[in-house]
Amino acid sequence: MKHQIILTAILTIALLSCGGEDEKDMQKPEIQIGYPHNCAELQRGERYTFRAQFTDNIELGSYNIEIHHNFDHHSHSTDSEECESDAAKTPVNAWVFNQDYAIPAGSRTYTANVEITVPADIDAGDYHFMVRLTDRSGWQQLAAKSIKIRK
Repeated sequence: MKHQIILTAILTIALLSCGGEDEKDMQKPEIQIGYPHNCAELQRGERYTFRAQFTDNIELGSYNIEIHHNFDHHSHSTDSEECESDAAKTPVNAWVFNQDYAIPAGSRTYTANVEITVPADIDAGDYHFMVRLTDRSGWQQLAAKSIKIRK
């Protein structure tokens, strides 16, 4: 009888210790971009602030910002609004920006504010502004905007 009580106590403790922080994460994180909006027009040589709100049900991990030309009119857009494209062209000095950013450990929400300067000597035209958000468990969400860079 004593052994059954001890065994029952051990099993109860083991069951109660499961869950909580060991919860299985089955949801992608969420991205709400404040700026740039889809079809935004940026000027070469100017500085802009990327703003976004990130959320996750358990814990955020990191994010990446990528900017690259869309002179061939390929698509990544996750926005329902279609932007008017310039004529297709061959890049000469296209801008490529690709940077990873850490999010403080334990964060379920995070507000991103990143200053980005558009180089003054790049090709003007159609670009993609992409944000990849990864949570601690490895789930990833993508938000992509079509932007224009003007002279």
